[in-house]
Amino acid sequence: MIQRYTLPDMAAIWSDEARYSAWLNVELAACRAMAKLGLIPSEAYKVIKEKAGFDPKRIEEIEAEVQHDVIAFLTSVGEFVGPEAVYIHRGMTSSDVLDTATALQLKKTGQLLLDDLRQVRQTLGKMAVQYKDTTMIGRTHGVHAEPITFGLKLASWYSEILRHQQRLEVAVINVAVGKVSGAVGTFAYLDPMIEEDVCRDLGLTPEPVATQIVARDRHAHWLLTLALIGSSLEKFAQEIRHLHRTEVNEVQEGFSSRQKGSSAMPHKRNPIVCERICGMARLLRGYAVTALESVALWHERDISHSSAERVILPDSALALHYMLKKFQGVLQNLVVRPEVMAANLGATRGAMYSQGVLLALIEKGLVREEAYRLVQRLAMQSQETTQEFQGLLKEDEEVRKYLADSELADCFDLEKNLKQVDAIFARLGLTYSEPE
Repeated sequence: MIQRYTLPDMAAIWSDEARYSAWLNVELAACRAMAKLGLIPSEAYKVIKEKAGFDPKRIEEIEAEVQHDVIAFLTSVGEFVGPEAVYIHRGMTSSDVLDTATALQLKKTGQLLLDDLRQVRQTLGKMAVQYKDTTMIGRTHGVHAEPITFGLKLASWYSEILRHQQRLEVAVINVAVGKVSGAVGTFAYLDPMIEEDVCRDLGLTPEPVATQIVARDRHAHWLLTLALIGSSLEKFAQEIRHLHRTEVNEVQEGFSSRQKGSSAMPHKRNPIVCERICGMARLLRGYAVTALESVALWHERDISHSSAERVILPDSALALHYMLKKFQGVLQNLVVRPEVMAANLGATRGAMYSQGVLLALIEKGLVREEAYRLVQRLAMQSQETTQEFQGLLKEDEEVRKYLADSELADCFDLEKNLKQVDAIFARLGLTYSEPE
C-alpha cells in the first residue's frame, strides 16, 4: 500500500506510484470537503481516511480488463476501504481526479525546475563577475566585429535565465489549477464549495469555468515555457561549441582525465554535453507543438490530448531538468582561455576599431559616405595582407588630412571601447557578490 510519495526528485514526481498517490490525495480531499458539508457521513470519511490506499499491480490487472485507468484505481482503493468506498468519487468524473492530480505534479515539477534555474543563474552571475574584464572579440555573422568581454557574454545569459525564472513562475501559477465540477463542468451533482475546499487543501486554484477538463491552453503555455528555456540552453551551449572549435579555442568544455573523445582519433576533445543539450532542445520544441495541438478538443472534451500528455508532460519535465543539471556542470567545469581570447583579438590586425576611425573622421567634417569608403578600403587592405590597420591609416594621405597620430591612437584604445561594461553590469545588480 502506498499513500504518499514525497521524494524531491523529478523521476519520482512522474512515477506511477506518485501519480496514484496524487489521485488518492484528490479523492481524499473531495471526501473531506463532502463530509464537512454533511454530504457523506463523518464516520464514513474517518474510515476512508484511515484505510484508503492502492496496489499498483492490482490496478494494472483491473485496467487490463476494464480498459479504464481511473475505474481500475477506484476499484483498488475500494478493496482497501471496504463498504465506505461507496462515498468515494461521488458526483465526480475522471477528469476531476486526473486534471487536479496533474496540476499537483506540474506544480512540484515547477518548483524543482525553478531551483535548477536559480542554480544556473547564480553560477552565471559569479562567472560573469569573474570574467567581467576578460576581453575577447565580439562576432556577428560568425565574423570578428568589435571587442566585448567574456563576462559581458555571460551576463547576457544571466539576464536571460532571470527572465525564464519569471516566466516559469507565471507558468506554474497558470497550470496549478484544479477542477471538481463533474462531467461537463456544471456542478450538477456537486457543490462548488467542494471544489474550492479541495483546491485550497491541495494548494491549487479552481478553474473558473471548466468543461469536463481544465482548459489546455494552460498546459500549452507550460510546455511553451519549458521549450523556450530549452531554446536558451541550446543558444548558450551552441555558443560554447563555437568557442570550443579548434580554430577559435577560447573556451573548452570540461574533459576528465579518463574521458575519451573518439573511438578512432585519440586527440579528440569534443563538446559532447553541449551537443546533447542542443539535441534535447529540439525534443522540447516538439513537445510544445504537441501541446498546442491539444488546445482544440471536441466540444466539452475528447481524449485525444490524454495519450499525448502521458508522454509530453513527464518527458519534458525530465528532459529540461536533465538539461539544466548538465548545463550547470558545463559551467562549473568550463575551461576559459583568456590568453587565446587576447590573441584572437589581433586576428584582423586592428580592423575591429574601424567604427572608431569612421566616427573620428565624421567628427572632423568628412561626409559619412566618404569616410566609410576610406576606412573600408584600408580595413580590407589590412585583412587581405599582413599590414596593420593602424599603420595603413597613418600612411594614408587622405586620413592624415583629418587625423593626427595621437587622434588615431585614441581610436585604438581598447578600454575606451569597453568603458560602459560596468554600467551594463550595474543594470543587472551584478557586483562582486551575485544577488539571490
